[in-house]
Amino acid sequence: MRLFVSVDLDGLAEGVADAQARLPDTGSLRLVDPDDAHVTLKFLGEVDPARLDAVEAALTTAVTDASVDPFEMLVGGFGVFPSLDYISVVWAGVREGGPELARLHGAVERESTAIGFDPADHEFTPHVTLARMDDARGKSAVQRVVREVDPTVGRMGVSEVRLTESTLTDDGPEYRTLSRFPL
Repeated sequence: MRLFVSVDLDGLAEGVADAQARLPDTGSLRLVDPDDAHVTLKFLGEVDPARLDAVEAALTTAVTDASVDPFEMLVGGFGVFPSLDYISVVWAGVREGGPELARLHGAVERESTAIGFDPADHEFTPHVTLARMDDARGKSAVQRVVREVDPTVGRMGVSEVRLTESTLTDDGPEYRTLSRFPL
């Protein structure tokens, strides 16, 4: 099973869709389903189902150790990975709630690597993926929008972390929440 740990954007699908509508129609952008929008705290990858109990125990410890109370998160603005010169992902940033997400990420990272998962190979940047760019068609239009447009996706309360299964299909990934870890 393919798993990741996330904070889901419950109730913000309309705001995600509105931000995506501001992106140019280049033919090279694949939009993420707004109903599936989330902040990934840790991508675990392929996990043997026999390890699920250990993963859940590690996440319970991580959320407890992070000592993060329920908080407000404000999502907005555009950014890209890895850079404006070579865009593979267009995302919305986290304007409020970043320190809490960073603490959760750090605790999840510690506990997951302690049970054998690979450590992250990049610095944690709390974000919500809006689109993936398949090729350079329309890159200058995307660059312009990212530089000049500053959308607000919305504000929400965060009260839990989720363990989610991602099944890849021809129509895109399908997500299923396996476990919830209250703050």
